[in-house]
Amino acid sequence: MSFLTVGCLLTQFPVTETVSAAEQKEIDIMFTHDLHSHLNSFTTVTEEGTQEVGGFARIKTLIDAQKEKNPDTLVLDGGDFSMGTLVQTVYEDEAAEIRMLGELGCQATVLGNHEFDYRSKGLANMLQTAATSGEKLPEMLVCNVDWEAMEETGLTEGQQQLRNSFDAYGMKDYAVFEQGDVSVAVVGVFGKDALACAPTCELLFSDPVEAVSETVEKIEENEDVDMIVCISHSGTWEDESKSEDEILAKSVPELDLIISGHTHTELPEPIVHGDTYIVSAGEYGKNLGCLSMKQKEDGRWEMADYQLTAIDASVPEDETTQARAEEFMAAVDSGYLKDFGYTKDTVLAHNESVDFSSLDDLSNVHTEQNLGSLMADAFVYAVENAEGGEPVDVAVVPSGCVRDTYGTGDITVEDVFNSYSLGIGADGVPGYPLISVYLTGEELKIAAEIDASVSDFMTTARLYISGLHFSFNPNRLILNKVTDTYLVDDGGNRVELEDDKLYRVVADLYSGQMLSTVTDMSYGLLSVVPKYADGTPIEDLEDVIIMEGNRELKAWDAIARYMQSFPDEDGDGIGNVPLSYGEMEGRKQVIDSKNILDLMKNPNKYAAMIVGVAAIFILVVVLLVRLVVKLIKRMNGKDTGKIRRNGRK
Repeated sequence: MSFLTVGCLLTQFPVTETVSAAEQKEIDIMFTHDLHSHLNSFTTVTEEGTQEVGGFARIKTLIDAQKEKNPDTLVLDGGDFSMGTLVQTVYEDEAAEIRMLGELGCQATVLGNHEFDYRSKGLANMLQTAATSGEKLPEMLVCNVDWEAMEETGLTEGQQQLRNSFDAYGMKDYAVFEQGDVSVAVVGVFGKDALACAPTCELLFSDPVEAVSETVEKIEENEDVDMIVCISHSGTWEDESKSEDEILAKSVPELDLIISGHTHTELPEPIVHGDTYIVSAGEYGKNLGCLSMKQKEDGRWEMADYQLTAIDASVPEDETTQARAEEFMAAVDSGYLKDFGYTKDTVLAHNESVDFSSLDDLSNVHTEQNLGSLMADAFVYAVENAEGGEPVDVAVVPSGCVRDTYGTGDITVEDVFNSYSLGIGADGVPGYPLISVYLTGEELKIAAEIDASVSDFMTTARLYISGLHFSFNPNRLILNKVTDTYLVDDGGNRVELEDDKLYRVVADLYSGQMLSTVTDMSYGLLSVVPKYADGTPIEDLEDVIIMEGNRELKAWDAIARYMQSFPDEDGDGIGNVPLSYGEMEGRKQVIDSKNILDLMKNPNKYAAMIVGVAAIFILVVVLLVRLVVKLIKRMNGKDTGKIRRNGRK
């Protein structure tokens, strides 16, 4: 049956007892996650081409329509409600995202890793702003903040700020909601990978599975509920052994439903483990998750209906909700953008016909992508023009920092900000700044190997580069996939890398902060150490932020400036995206060969290490087998001797 026509039976029965068919309960749930400040609808590239999608005003229309049919519908969010559009620039002063969740009627949410992007002070200020707004807000639920461990060593200033703001907001491990005749306990949890993706987070967290298990025990001891739902900012992965919310479902079978945020997964069908369902609706409010569950005779729940409803231009906007969103955007123009000399609607360039990569392409198609190439070129352009000094050898853009793409037509300041919107600088101004570091030629080769070998397991580490070209064979031994690496000068000429020479590299601050995570993914084998021009290791990357006077050069602004530099091909006063971005430029070439010579030629030191370890392992196994065979023969010989002796008696 269609979700929007599902009704709920009005009966009550505890889940621990047998439920008759006549008494079985039903509940409707709507959910979002990873909204990333997308209050307004926006234009992006989908499988259908350039499309207008999302928007809280359209989501509100669908929620209201469902509430008319079933006022007891539960509305939940899975975290990362902030950081992704210009609205985030009023994060601390307006708390626009969480207040707008309240406007939607969302009843509970959980912290995501990007809620920490503005550091402890920023998150604390946002929560305090929301708490003092006097508006109806969603419950904030996180069960695994480890205050006990932090208190043992003494709270830092940032931790104390967050403790105070959590208290002011009313942060809880779980909350109970009475939805008609159904009593629902909702628990929130913050995942391991989410923490790894929050380099500025000062909080300590306990193991998610253990914390949820303990919280569920408390719920069962202290509450009389029919259903337990987890809003999790942990995510699902293709590798089930590493898929955090699947591990959670199997480890805590008492959970009836997990709303899974963080990985931006779009699940057309739920993942099911035992009696636990896992659902995800994708990112940016492109879809609204809608489901109905029905209680079984044993008291557990089964999915009666599930669908992801597309939020597109066919859904009318709720006027009141849209008006509120526009109020917050007005504050962005008059405040943040004014200092940069823009408004959100400023047209930077016109894209006539270049089909830019989608976000899915950047993460899932392991090759050169024109969206990443343009952004990396922009970093080079902006830095060299801002300083007028030493040229940039290489610029790097990881896919995890790219938040949206560009369609055809006008590309505005809002489009560009949304495409590279993360973070805050040391200056406290929204937007990650660019940094300038030096790496050796050998480390640049390692960077290429990180892309080739590590990014299949950590797609946010896919690298898109200006100045450096490389080729790799995905069929070669891990850590030895790169077959060629070289620089390209301004004239397009090949320049060989010198292993010991230092090269100037530009990236955004977040990328530099995440280097330790990439190193951990390769178990320390692929290590890159950012340096000053004299080769001294950099201890604090904030010391190498690129400044223009007393202002940081923001990554998004670098892209905006590059767009404005494009030649005006049609004489309308606005530059045009060069058609060259519609062609592959050989920056990252995939050599998909299984020829034995291609697989074995030019092994690097990592390949030698892996082969050596494998050879030792095989040798040990052979020796053990031979030893076992000898022992068996010896035992058989003894048994034969006994038989012969027994025969002579």
